[in-house]
Amino acid sequence: MASAVTSSSALYSSSLSSSIDEAKAAHLGAFQPLDRLHSRTTAVSFARRRGSVKPLNAELKRNYSIIPAAATASAPGLLNTEEVTGGGNVEVEDYEKLARELENASPLEIMDKALEKFGNDIAIAFSGAEDVALIEYARLTGRPFRVFSLDTGRLNPETYKFFDEVEKHYGIRIEYMFPDAAEVQDLVRRKGLFSFYEDGHQECCRVRKVRPLRRALKGLRAWITGQRKDQSPGTRSEIPVVQVDPVFEGLDGGVGSLVKWNPVANAKGDNVWSFLRTMNVPVNSLHAKGYISIGCEPCTRAVLPGQHEREGRWWWEDAKAKECGLHKGNIKEENVNGGVHPNGTTTHADLFESKSVVKLSRRGIENLVRLEKRSETWVVVVYAPWCRFCQAMEESYVELAEKLAGRGVKVAKFRGDGEDKAFAQEALQLGSFPTVLLFPKHASRPVKYPSEKRDVDSLLAFINALE
Repeated sequence: MASAVTSSSALYSSSLSSSIDEAKAAHLGAFQPLDRLHSRTTAVSFARRRGSVKPLNAELKRNYSIIPAAATASAPGLLNTEEVTGGGNVEVEDYEKLARELENASPLEIMDKALEKFGNDIAIAFSGAEDVALIEYARLTGRPFRVFSLDTGRLNPETYKFFDEVEKHYGIRIEYMFPDAAEVQDLVRRKGLFSFYEDGHQECCRVRKVRPLRRALKGLRAWITGQRKDQSPGTRSEIPVVQVDPVFEGLDGGVGSLVKWNPVANAKGDNVWSFLRTMNVPVNSLHAKGYISIGCEPCTRAVLPGQHEREGRWWWEDAKAKECGLHKGNIKEENVNGGVHPNGTTTHADLFESKSVVKLSRRGIENLVRLEKRSETWVVVVYAPWCRFCQAMEESYVELAEKLAGRGVKVAKFRGDGEDKAFAQEALQLGSFPTVLLFPKHASRPVKYPSEKRDVDSLLAFINALE
């Protein structure tokens, strides 16, 4: 997916009806300089409670990164809403209930609800393909909206031209997110320009797409995607129209801080294209050449008549691998994370697979615990492959390991479920998965990471403070 953020300059609120009338009269989707106002704050209802987020100021000019302007610090442990927000009024939303209520709603109605609830703290993820429909639906609501896209540096020329046409057609500026230049340089120098043909696309996608997306989402409270159930029946068939994002973190940080909207989840591809033709909106010229699902140039090709649209993506890999990691939380586990045992139970592929992450056996972790003084600092995650919170932090933990390589800090993992769970609870302070422990050098006891924020920066701050 190519992705970026278009700023429409105002946060929609029912109290701003006169301002919205002005926005409609000027140009739908264009920037209007209005002050940010919040009539209420919406907190996310998830497995753990959290507080409200502070407003992110709108940008009136083109930006090339989405950086959180403010974030609230989360205290360790489970806090009630009043403790976190200082007693302010917070509306707790049940998104599973809302998803059921909107199950039969039209994409336009879902889009309107999303923009109404989150105003300037939500953005449309635009890939340069048929999800231009999302931008058209947003325009039709009459509400200001933002759009963002990921520029991997390897998109087709037609896609870049399409971006420009979309900006001009809607009078908007897409905010592009780019991969970290040093990470791309390191990947290419180590493995070459086309290593993904030999060892899979996941590492390249992680550097060029997933990490830039994570940076973008850290400046938002919600995002809007063009995922549809029929795009990949084997992996996307259970996409809800709205959900608490199980993988990425939002402005407030931590599990449950980001809401994901999928307005066209229940739409059929043919219906989306009928809508695009009816509204006479610009489309990527690659579609006329047989491309349906469009990503990076080396990893995308046209499909033959009768082939499924995802057959044109990463065609050299198995069908169950045709995901880049942007929508990992919506992938059916039995198809992607592993196979099925003869007895019918689902297996799960191991997590944190990286040359930078040491895999500890039971004996290895026991030896580490027994050491009173260590020559090196160790960071260990106690995890279970089936745990969705562990799955959600996989990318950030691998990135942490790569950043700490060469610093004299060992990054490791220990699987603490099954027959090792009792040991992990007694010796490794395991309360729930994942549990992150720091074993400082020259210290006898490990220190448990107390926060639910598991992004790279938060983990690094913890390590740097105690190393």
